[in-house]
Amino acid sequence: MAFTPVLPVGGVAGWSLLQRIEDQQRETFEKSPEITRATAHFEEKIHTAATAADLVKDRRLLQVALGAFGLEDEIDKRAFIQKVLESDPLDAQSFANRLVDSRYRDLANAFGYGSILGPRVADIGFPGEIAAAFKERQFEVAVGDADSDLRLALNARRELAKHAAAAEDSGSDGKSWFAALGDRPLRAVIEKAYGLPSAFAQIDLDQQRETLRAKTRELFGEESIAVFTDPEKVETVIRRFLARSAAEQGLSGYVPGQGAVSLLQAGAASFANLVQSRFG
Repeated sequence: MAFTPVLPVGGVAGWSLLQRIEDQQRETFEKSPEITRATAHFEEKIHTAATAADLVKDRRLLQVALGAFGLEDEIDKRAFIQKVLESDPLDAQSFANRLVDSRYRDLANAFGYGSILGPRVADIGFPGEIAAAFKERQFEVAVGDADSDLRLALNARRELAKHAAAAEDSGSDGKSWFAALGDRPLRAVIEKAYGLPSAFAQIDLDQQRETLRAKTRELFGEESIAVFTDPEKVETVIRRFLARSAAEQGLSGYVPGQGAVSLLQAGAASFANLVQSRFG
């Protein structure tokens, strides 16, 4: 990707700088030839992908579809992605709903190929909706090429708010905490921000959730993940993560781009059995 964000420093200072120049950087990024060509093709042609098979056959369409959900590295797994896309979003036992990574469920739900209402690819506004999500995610990828922790921070800002909104809408935070635990990039941010040891991932899942609730209550006076509907509380978590990460890097050395790439590309297989026991 030709676009390189202006990020001369990392850590909390880099995050503050990124937030100040983010709108300008995003505008420049979205005008880059690679992004404009990709989104223009998608918006012009996606209505022709009447089936999931049609979509996975068109690599350019699939690039945007997957990139909109942070799944761009799955582009060569066409049979797998087709099975995801054909899943019924309302069937708890459908293929996408049985996968740990919620991004697959979001993908299936967004396109609706397995829905009783049929695919959304010809709906007014749908192409623009996916194109906008693609631009947002790919900007994060570009940031990650310069500083992996800032990519994780951008991802956490969005995902914490999403899980918080889901908890608030449902009136219960149980599933939202489990979803956050199954989200490896977000989990990495929360664990470091809360000062949790590496062995934390090995304990019982219910105990993990209760630990996160206790830590959240200790910091914010509330234990529900819905507390993160407040952007200031999200900001607190991100800054704690960045400060702790910078301190660790000062001791051990750092290769920019390394941490987020492994987290954001890796699947959640090692965590799958634990979460599946909760929802399977």
